[in-house]
Amino acid sequence: MSSEPAGTDERLRRRIGFEIELMAPPGVSRRTLALDLAGRCRGSVRPVWHHDSEPSLVPGLGRFLHLTPGFEVRRGDGTLLCTLVDDVTLLAGLDPQAPAIPGWFRILTDDGRLLRLLAAQCDPASRLPVALEPAAKLWGTEVRQHGPFFRLDDPAGATVALAAPVSGERERPCEVITPPLATGHREALAELLGPARELGFTVPQEAAVHLHVDGGPFRDAAALSNLIRLFAHWREPLRRTLATNPHCRRLAPLPQPLIDAVEGDPSRAELQRAAKIGDLTKFFDVNLTQVIADEPPIRDTVEIRILPGMIDEGRIVDRAALVELLLERCLDPAPLPIGEDLLELAAEALEQRQ
Repeated sequence: MSSEPAGTDERLRRRIGFEIELMAPPGVSRRTLALDLAGRCRGSVRPVWHHDSEPSLVPGLGRFLHLTPGFEVRRGDGTLLCTLVDDVTLLAGLDPQAPAIPGWFRILTDDGRLLRLLAAQCDPASRLPVALEPAAKLWGTEVRQHGPFFRLDDPAGATVALAAPVSGERERPCEVITPPLATGHREALAELLGPARELGFTVPQEAAVHLHVDGGPFRDAAALSNLIRLFAHWREPLRRTLATNPHCRRLAPLPQPLIDAVEGDPSRAELQRAAKIGDLTKFFDVNLTQVIADEPPIRDTVEIRILPGMIDEGRIVDRAALVELLLERCLDPAPLPIGEDLLELAAEALEQRQ
């Protein structure tokens, strides 16, 4: 089976949001790209916080939650063009000993509720020495400096947050996040990726492209079951055909309890129980967390995470078109069969579309 999805319909019909992981060359940053893009559309750049996590070196603490510098680019009419953020999985080629660039800093804590509070209170356009001061007023304490770090404690002396310089060339990783695109997908991506190529941005070793498609249709139990069957029973054909990057981090097969649940005709409640037993998170080949949950979703999408890293809009749209056809087949109430010929499955969906 060819690794290139040749012959697929390139016309994307669904609203899709794209996340494209890139790497800036040395001496260039995601802020550079943000300013370039804003200049081309007579728009503006606004610093924003990006929420993420990383492994902790502190004994007993599994991970740190952090806010890192991102940049929102808007057109001259105020509409969102894209957001450019860090991605902690992109490491290859970075110099971990590189000193911090003045003005680049991050905020760390160990609690998600604190992280959201800090993001609301602290200005990403601020300076490191005063970044935590708005939050300090909430606790009635003072920010204290410890070498290059600034620490905020509560009145009892427990640490609430740290503000620290961003070193190790962390300004170079750049995840390009588009708003949902309903039409003109190729043209919209070209507007972002053309300038990135001109500035010397490349595809990182660990890179992926993620697709966010509307999750509403997949809340139906039959459609959700077919989606699970697609990424479980067709996992290897999908990875071969889409050329999934073997170096990409945070990918995994769907949990076995969820796969077992779709052997029959499960209800939505049964799928939810299986997801809970299988400890479903976003870090699988497909992110189903938003359509599995009953609570109002943060982002009502299904996230397809197995496309390889790419910086060419044509290649991205080609693969997205194939994925779109496969998702349309999942909306057919007939259970998805087990098979190997992924392109034949897509062709059936294309025939039904026409």
